[in-house]
Amino acid sequence: MTGLPELQEKVREQVGARLFTVLAWIPERRALRRVHSSHPEQYPVGGEKTVEVAQEWLSRCIEQRLPYLGRDRAAVREIFADHELIESLGCGAIVNVPVVDGGTVLGALNILDAEGSYDETSVAAAQALAPLAVPALRGAR
Repeated sequence: MTGLPELQEKVREQVGARLFTVLAWIPERRALRRVHSSHPEQYPVGGEKTVEVAQEWLSRCIEQRLPYLGRDRAAVREIFADHELIESLGCGAIVNVPVVDGGTVLGALNILDAEGSYDETSVAAAQALAPLAVPALRGAR
């Protein structure tokens, strides 16, 4: 079984990441709770996102179970209220992929790096790694 620190290393190797977090989806509150963070000082484990999550993002990643690719800072700014903190860490591109178990969305992987770092190949690599988070996210619910 792969733990979240091991998944973080795989993501860094196969996708590339300056910042990596794993969020658990809490449907009854329409909230996302951070269960893993490569930067716990800025993005502590246990932190939750609710109202600051854009409806467009929630619809795409959680309800439709589709990845989100933000290729540049403008895309990140459009979706994420914490874009200033994201940019301060040298990140200007993001890949989010839902983690799905038997048709149920358990959460999402958030993978961020410098502007222009990601494309469709990056998204495919992240999607291939997402199932490795299922055991940890099952335990987080």
